[in-house]
Amino acid sequence: MHFVKKNPDEKRIDLENKLKSKKILRVPGAYNPLTAKVIEEIGYDAVYVSGGVMSNDLGYPDIGLTTLKDVSNRSNQIARVTNLPTIVDIDTGFKSCKETIETFEKNGISAVHLEDQIDQKRCGHLDNKELVSKDAMVNKIKECVNSKKDKNFKIIARSDAKNVEGLDKMIDRCKAYVDAGAEIIFPEALKDESEFEKVRKSLNCYLLANMTEFGKSKLLNYKELENLGYNIVIYPVTTQRLAMKSVEEGLRAIFDDGHQNNIIDKMQTRKRLYDLVEYEKYNSLDEKIYNFNTEGHE
Repeated sequence: MHFVKKNPDEKRIDLENKLKSKKILRVPGAYNPLTAKVIEEIGYDAVYVSGGVMSNDLGYPDIGLTTLKDVSNRSNQIARVTNLPTIVDIDTGFKSCKETIETFEKNGISAVHLEDQIDQKRCGHLDNKELVSKDAMVNKIKECVNSKKDKNFKIIARSDAKNVEGLDKMIDRCKAYVDAGAEIIFPEALKDESEFEKVRKSLNCYLLANMTEFGKSKLLNYKELENLGYNIVIYPVTTQRLAMKSVEEGLRAIFDDGHQNNIIDKMQTRKRLYDLVEYEKYNSLDEKIYNFNTEGHE
């Protein structure tokens, strides 16, 4: 483990270099900063912050109720504890794409993705979604691109059009989004290998695949996606789902049994937690600062 050393510029360059490597980047979602530290320790390529997960964490459904402040503050907390690049879901842009891009770039994020739904959006794997026009989305992407200062800060365009207008029209939209300046395309809710393959053959840009559980997409191995030509795979809600199932089962056990003794083995130990948060390193640093000051130095 380590103290975070890379600055935001270095993390964005790292993401750029990883994309150029031609190897697919595996990117789990982090619902809090501690999870981001586990993601880095295990060896993943980047950290993802899901808009749906942020809504769920606040106790809301994913229907556009979170604010720029909600998501940017938590994203900053997550990004600052890891040397990995952080990719964030900015839903439909939080009213002002200019303010949104400036905020996330300032907060140390490496990439964001913007979707082509109306502001009262729905989860990408639910039915009855409504889209903005292709031209409206193109204008949003252009505003995002023109608002960033670091050329390595990535604008990802997500299209939810497949289950609304069909795969071919979704691909047409994505071509327009690339022309508008999006470097990475996120085709949401593709069904199977044939649809992932068709998108790859139709677009000449980086592609992101979403392997969310309980959705419309077949869950493919990352190597299968790499062979299909995809550059990034995200697992957006996985860590929250794992955690919440364990929390719920554990709390029910305590409620029923009256004690924790039967579930201790399901818990992270104090030692493991302290290792993860680098307790001893921070403690040593604190002691050095204390000793330095008490010896009469300024």
